[in-house]
Amino acid sequence: MDAVVVRDLVVDRGPRRVLHGLGFTVPPGQVTGLLGPSGSGKSTLMRALVGVQKVRSGEVTVLGEPAGAAGLRRRVGYVTQAPSVYADLTVRENAHYFAALYGRGTRVADAAIADVGLADAAGQLVGDLSGGQRGRASLACALVGEPELLVLDEPTVGLDPVLRVELWERFAALAAAGTTLVVSSHVMDEASRCDRLLLLREGELLADTTPARLRADTGTADLEEAFLRLVREQVAA
Repeated sequence: MDAVVVRDLVVDRGPRRVLHGLGFTVPPGQVTGLLGPSGSGKSTLMRALVGVQKVRSGEVTVLGEPAGAAGLRRRVGYVTQAPSVYADLTVRENAHYFAALYGRGTRVADAAIADVGLADAAGQLVGDLSGGQRGRASLACALVGEPELLVLDEPTVGLDPVLRVELWERFAALAAAGTTLVVSSHVMDEASRCDRLLLLREGELLADTTPARLRADTGTADLEEAFLRLVREQVAA
């Protein structure tokens, strides 16, 4: 069974149409990259996947249930671009608090902190951290729930190259263990780290493919150039 099924999804924001009848599936146990420039509709789509976005029409099914269903609350993790942790608590206190909400122990929380590279900052107040560190603290709090589906909205923004690589390695390890991940990015070099790619532009799905197939179809090894070629083909059509 696919982890996510989207059919004819249309989302409007006021008079503007943000998503234009999208349809795709997300297989389980893989890293699916949602890539496209800023303003392409990535965050809106992710909000629809977790059931917090009002949609005009279409269907979104997650783990066999309608997106946002009560039964999904313990099965889906969601990390927004804006950190969703308490600034007046330490990293450790935040992780322990969210672990308790999920019925997990402190050992799971401490492991999540280490997994995102914040072990040395565990005793610091979140409010004193850098933006990138706060984002990683939010990710740790999502990981403690051990979700079946993890939806991450641009989790590597503001991170140095070493930390970006480490996080992507962690995502791959989670997928190998059975977790399904949907990870958005506007940095095309991260596309090569995904099992599958959903390429968005102006609310439309340009491609539902894999990195290898995208390279083959566009005749280039450079994924950013491949994306640009798809855009040019769309404009020409």
